Amino acid sequence: MTPDELQDRLDRGRARVVVATQDQVGKFASLRADKLTRIVVGASAKVEGWLPFEQSADFPEAFTPDGPTNADDPMLLYFTSGTTAKPKLVRHSMRSYPVGALSTMYWLGLQPGDVHLNISSPGWAKHAWSCFFAPWNAGATIFIVNQPRFEAKQLLATIGRCGVTTLCAPPTVWRLFIQERLADFKVSLREVCGAGEPLNPEVIDQVRAAWGLTIRDGYGQTETTALSRQFAGAEAQGRLDGPAAAGLSRRDHG
Repeated sequence: MTPDELQDRLDRGRARVVVATQDQVGKFASLRADKLTRIVVGASAKVEGWLPFEQSADFPEAFTPDGPTNADDPMLLYFTSGTTAKPKLVRHSMRSYPVGALSTMYWLGLQPGDVHLNISSPGWAKHAWSCFFAPWNAGATIFIVNQPRFEAKQLLATIGRCGVTTLCAPPTVWRLFIQERLADFKVSLREVCGAGEPLNPEVIDQVRAAWGLTIRDGYGQTETTALSRQFAGAEAQGRLDGPAAAGLSRRDHG
């Protein structure tokens, strides 16, 4: 984000703390944020006016709340993407978001003990749905791969080597995956999902031919959580029998 975009989010979100990597620190130099606590991650040297994130290891692990947390208390503030207008500020409560994340958990087909990989930028609400809340609800392990630059072949090898069992990725990633010889990658995947836009049938067919798995589409918004999705086990239960149903699941998110 640009400094102007950051200033807008600081003002409307009334942020009190910012956590940023060292390469983003310069964007805050001209911002109006006198009462902002600034924390820098991975700094190679001291940064004036910023606290090193690594200092957190010096504080006690125990946390004592200063009061009760109510169901309608704010939990998360998100800004929408601003595709058609200025980004809107969306508030989720302590009740709405955990309940909403249940729909994501069932869509992804997560089970206790799963190793779940979700490929999503932290700037998207989907990152919270599938990298945190849904796996936590299910008792699954959250698996993160640190790739400075996306490499399909390397990621596929890592998925197999580390025993990833459930995978969710945007259509762009799936289209890059099928450019590799998927059948050559021995994976432990049980559930595979796509999000962001409907996948075209050719991609779904190639993944099914290589791994015997059907990519299940899902759709949601920042203002909500997962709204429309094809649940795990739908094919096995006969819900997608026939060309009409197959076409619906691929083009209209099931």
